[in-house]
Amino acid sequence: MINKFSLIFLAFFISFSIQAQDKRAKALLDQVTAKVKSYNNITIDFRYCLTNAKENINQDSKGNVTMKGNQYVLNFMGITKIFDGKKTYTIVPEDEEVTISSFNEKDDNAITPSKMLTFFNSGYRYNMDIIQDVRGRKIQYIKLVPINTRDQRKEILLGIDVNTKHIYNLIEIGKKGTKTTLTVNSFKTNQPLSKNQFTFAESKYPNYYINKLD
Repeated sequence: MINKFSLIFLAFFISFSIQAQDKRAKALLDQVTAKVKSYNNITIDFRYCLTNAKENINQDSKGNVTMKGNQYVLNFMGITKIFDGKKTYTIVPEDEEVTISSFNEKDDNAITPSKMLTFFNSGYRYNMDIIQDVRGRKIQYIKLVPINTRDQRKEILLGIDVNTKHIYNLIEIGKKGTKTTLTVNSFKTNQPLSKNQFTFAESKYPNYYINKLD
């Protein structure tokens, strides 16, 4: 039988191992954040997959986003979103409509593309997970578990390229069986951008209905 001392030692060893993993995960996440902040701008082409076997859902889409600071232009599922730092312009060609809304800086729940590269800095417990070889690239996964028990996400697996410290993919697993995977197909940095890259020009949409929410 395992004596009391052995149980205490085992508990200490497991606790020590978890803390060591947490420190390694934190160090890697800090490197990712530092890399993101070091670039003048970032352009990403990505693939988005949403599946739920129970609900017979299987969606697959592609998109791209260009970011500079907190400004961005996002093209996804036929919709373009432009954020100039103050207002968000949502352009829907199918409906010939543009919706304009102000950004609330005090809203911590407001998710922007730039936050997607650093979202993990608060609100999660994390530890090192598996490492995989993906076409010659070493991808280290970190498991993130939301601290808020009301969060509908069970866990998130964040895949990080060990060499570049860039995010390779993000796998989000919901408590109701939904799995969302975002994979980065192309990650370009410090590209030459137009001075009007993040400016909405109403003159380009003469027949569109302009819906101003503020």
